[in-house]
Amino acid sequence: MALLKCLKLYQAVQSQLVPYKGANKIVLVPAVVAVESPFPPSDKIGVTSVQREVEEILPMKTMKMDWLPYIPFDKRGRQVDRMNFQIFVMTCTQRRAALRHMKEDRVKKYEYCLPYFYQPFKEDELEQSTEVQIMFPSEPPVVCEFDWEFDELEEFVDKLIEEEALSAEQKDEFKEYVKEQVRAAKKANREAREARKKAIEEMSEETKQAFQGMKFYKFYPQPSPETPDVSGVKSPFINRYYGKAHQVL
Repeated sequence: MALLKCLKLYQAVQSQLVPYKGANKIVLVPAVVAVESPFPPSDKIGVTSVQREVEEILPMKTMKMDWLPYIPFDKRGRQVDRMNFQIFVMTCTQRRAALRHMKEDRVKKYEYCLPYFYQPFKEDELEQSTEVQIMFPSEPPVVCEFDWEFDELEEFVDKLIEEEALSAEQKDEFKEYVKEQVRAAKKANREAREARKKAIEEMSEETKQAFQGMKFYKFYPQPSPETPDVSGVKSPFINRYYGKAHQVL
């Protein structure tokens, strides 16, 4: 039995420099992302930013968010058949009164929320990466990136010593630290690949076809005399989880 395709929508904004009334101005350009899929693309949300050290993948309900059916304005307030909805919108279900009394760290989490999507048929960046972030505890800490595919450890360490980023006395300790980080990264990559393989093996054929046939569309505002021209800044990129849209409109 074929699965019925539905649209899942959410809104995003991008800060862009665009021409408006004879001058270039930085404006927040809204966009609507539509996911064509028979089921919600994810029940999770990503919380990440440059400022945050740790990326979190949380259940949407933890952040009081959910995919809710879209009810046209002319039908709101009436009895409607919720079983036949084909458009769902990512919505915050937190009560407005609670939003006003939210603690600052909770507010920041909302600011850094990104709609999450995991495509089991595509390797993510971490699975393919051969780099590890090194933050060796010393005074001051040694912060660098080591690529186990392209960097030779002995040469890498000698160069740090030559640049006086690392003391010669710490050489052996630093090498062991890097080896530990590499082992941990390789293990994480291997586990991610195995988890993805297992997820695919346990999928029904219908679900596999649904994932492979999933389409992303990105809609920008239509041009008008009263709004900036955003035609030059349209981008297929959605976010780091979704990647790029199949079509930009």
